[in-house]
Amino acid sequence: MSFLRRRSATPAGPDFDVLAMDPGDWPGNLGAGLLPAPDGSCQGVFLRYDLFGGRGPAMIIGNLPEGSPARETAEGEIPFEVAQLLLALENDEEVTVVGTEDVPVMQGDNLLIVRRLKLSESRISCVQFDRSDNVLVTIAAWDRPITDDLYALLKPLPAELFQQG
Repeated sequence: MSFLRRRSATPAGPDFDVLAMDPGDWPGNLGAGLLPAPDGSCQGVFLRYDLFGGRGPAMIIGNLPEGSPARETAEGEIPFEVAQLLLALENDEEVTVVGTEDVPVMQGDNLLIVRRLKLSESRISCVQFDRSDNVLVTIAAWDRPITDDLYALLKPLPAELFQQG
């Protein structure tokens, strides 16, 4: 995706663009989390969209740069974002990845190869794709399918959203 670029490193936020839905476009509450490394660099960002009016998150979108330890999963292990969704929902069921499927999807002028993950918990939908700047985007949704129109809503969020203040 050509519109994505590396930002200069700042200690208060990620040094890469975060691709997600603009929180102003969605009702409900938004929470953002940064995954810090010991050296202070940002190893990932995840955004939690609570669209159920305080009854729990409906969706988590993660952006994990190359080298982030959260990207490393064993065979059958769920992505970090799915684990965060289960934690937020206070669901302690054992969930595993039981299959994957690669699907081509257009986002504007860009072709994405989206991996749809099939999970042992059927109420969770999960997809992943790699961006041109080697950031892995994972979308995990609770009790709602992830459709192709969602990709049209994804855009880089302003860096100010992640500044401490």
